[in-house]
Amino acid sequence: MKRRSVIAGLGALLATGCSKVADSSAGQALFKASNEWHRKAQRALTGRKAMAPEFSRAQISPYFRGNGSLTVGTPAYAAALEDGFADWRLKVTGLVEHPLSLSLDNIHRLPQRTQITRHDCVEGWSAIGEWTGPQLSLLLEAAKLKPEARFIVFHCADRLRGQPYYESIDLDDAFHPQTIVAHSLNGAPLPERNGAPLRMRIERQLGYKHAKYLTMIEAVASLDQIGGGQGGYWEDVAGYQWYAGI
Repeated sequence: MKRRSVIAGLGALLATGCSKVADSSAGQALFKASNEWHRKAQRALTGRKAMAPEFSRAQISPYFRGNGSLTVGTPAYAAALEDGFADWRLKVTGLVEHPLSLSLDNIHRLPQRTQITRHDCVEGWSAIGEWTGPQLSLLLEAAKLKPEARFIVFHCADRLRGQPYYESIDLDDAFHPQTIVAHSLNGAPLPERNGAPLRMRIERQLGYKHAKYLTMIEAVASLDQIGGGQGGYWEDVAGYQWYAGI
């Protein structure tokens, strides 16, 4: 736990670095180098298959706050929420042999994983919750990644500052057993503030990597053409580290 907290602190420090430095070409090179150092150091300390700590039901936080977008804020989303997301589809696309379009019923029928984990936010707060959903690896195996696929990108329905939210991870985290497409929190359907109807849980990384209001999972060879090329919304607009391992 102590080692996890130290790494989380380092990640937060690097993610919230000076914007003036981040805006310079030298600063961009520095952040890129520090990001790669962070990824290698974290995996050297914990191993590629290391599991994030899991907790008992007695340790679940009484309230799991929302953060970032608290809703999608469109008439289409409001209608979907009212209808219990009966027509919501999750696409798995990109560099795959068999593109998928899954309903919530399809997702509920897959083998499920339930895990009680701690969410660590870059802003300094944390909460423990019980999440349920299929492992991302099941979806990727069903879609069958092409050999050139190296990253998995998450596309979301919510928008921040007029831009759609997006995030990405490498294949090590994509196939990690604790990386799930969650549809339930604490035994109930995801609340709107927490990303209903689907969100990612990437338990070995900080909270901004856990994309909410998920609509599409895309396999790509490079992140250069995704958003501003840094692999995620906050990475592009605020210089956060792409690899946010804890």
